[in-house]
Amino acid sequence: MPDFQHLLLFIAAGWLLNLTPGPDVLYIVTNSLRAGARAGIIAGLGITAGCFVHIFAAAVGVSVLLATSATAFTMLKWMGAAYLLWIGIKILFSRRPQATTDLRAVATSEPQRPLKAIFIGGFWTNVLNPKVAIFFLAFVPQFITPDAASPALAFAMLGVLFNLNAIPVNVGWALLAAWMAKRDAVQRGMHWLDRAAGVMFIGFGIKLALTDNPAN
Repeated sequence: MPDFQHLLLFIAAGWLLNLTPGPDVLYIVTNSLRAGARAGIIAGLGITAGCFVHIFAAAVGVSVLLATSATAFTMLKWMGAAYLLWIGIKILFSRRPQATTDLRAVATSEPQRPLKAIFIGGFWTNVLNPKVAIFFLAFVPQFITPDAASPALAFAMLGVLFNLNAIPVNVGWALLAAWMAKRDAVQRGMHWLDRAAGVMFIGFGIKLALTDNPAN
C-alpha cells in the first residue's frame, strides 16, 4: 500500500475522475431527473457493483487479457456499445405525459422503472464498458509500491477504496439532479432533457464502438 501522502493523492485523484461526466454519470443523472434521488442513488449503487467486477477481474489478470487480446476487447466493446445505443434510443423515443398545470404531478404520475431494473441497468452500463477495465489497469498500479508483498492484493484493496470513494460523488450527482428536477423550468424542459440524454448515450455508444484496443 502507498504511504499516507500518496494515499491522499490517490483518493483526491479518484474523486476528480468520478466528477468527470461520462456514461455512468449520465445514467445516474437521467434516472434521478426522471424518478427522483432514490432512483439516482440506486443507479449509482448498480454502477458501483459493476466496478467491483472490473476491480477483481483486473486483480486476477482478466483486464490484462482485455488490454492485449484484440478479440476479447472487441467483443466486450461491441456489447457495451450496443447496450449504450439501446439505452439512448429507448430514452430518445420515450413518451412524456401531456403537459398539465401541475408539473410535479405530471412527473410523479409517469410510470417508473422498478428500482431493481435501475440497479441492474447501472451494473451492466459499467460492466460492459472495457474502457473501465483498462482504466483500472492503468491507474491503480501507479500507487502500488514496487516492494509490495502481494501486488494483486494491493491492487484489489486500492480498487475497493477507489470504488467506495466514488459512492459520495455518485450520491451527489443524484441529489443535484433530483433538486434540479423540482425546478419548474427543468420540468417544462424535461422532454428536451430526455432527448439530450438519449443523444448523449448514443454518442457514448458510438465513441465506445470506435475505441481502439490499447494494445494497438
